[in-house]
Amino acid sequence: MKDLDILVIAAHPDDAELGAGGTIAKSIAQGKTVGILDLTRGELGTRGTPELRAEEAAAAAKILGVEFRVNASLPDGFLDNTKDQQMVIIPFIRKYRPRLILTNTVHDRHPDHAKASKLVSDSCFLSGLRAVPTFTAEGKTQQAWRPKAIYHFVQDFYIKPDFVVDITDTFEKKMEAIRAFSSQFYDGTAQAPEEVTPISTPQFFQFIEARAREYGRSIGVEFGEGFTTERAVGVEDLFDLQ
Repeated sequence: MKDLDILVIAAHPDDAELGAGGTIAKSIAQGKTVGILDLTRGELGTRGTPELRAEEAAAAAKILGVEFRVNASLPDGFLDNTKDQQMVIIPFIRKYRPRLILTNTVHDRHPDHAKASKLVSDSCFLSGLRAVPTFTAEGKTQQAWRPKAIYHFVQDFYIKPDFVVDITDTFEKKMEAIRAFSSQFYDGTAQAPEEVTPISTPQFFQFIEARAREYGRSIGVEFGEGFTTERAVGVEDLFDLQ
């Protein structure tokens, strides 16, 4: 497989769709290669099961058109920026050699989101060090690799973004991919007799749309997704800026 353009690394199945689904779909439409690495199976979720969420994640990945979706099987609810967990993530980065990483928000309601944010950032740095050895499944030494940039998508808590991606043309695909997780979100039908959660009501979809409209309005388009950066973003041409 050639080097990947974008690797989305997210704490839970559905984080990628909620935070960056429109950007993923837009990037693929532009000819970019995109893959998703879910860090956990979402086994602590109030609704559904890890097996069902895996099926839903595969369905969402098909809707978005990503190259692959894999799972690191780290412990849901107990993500931590430790060597053991870093050494699980680094081989994925070195295998797919992404140019860019999209990952969780830096601060949020769910503690795994902020923890994943830092865990992924440090794993990307360490992945670029030759003195940190990792190996393929066949036992071959992996080459060091460090992505050029890491961008953090905004999730539940509002964060002022450093830049906004216009997802007007792919907003409906984002919503279709989110709805693939029918165990987690309201799907317009009679719900299974499970506990109601903050994301399983119709109002949650209203929130997703309102957030996208708010970010879109900030750049003069209908729908947008916001991202924060770890360092200044450089451009070749002032006209790259809208």
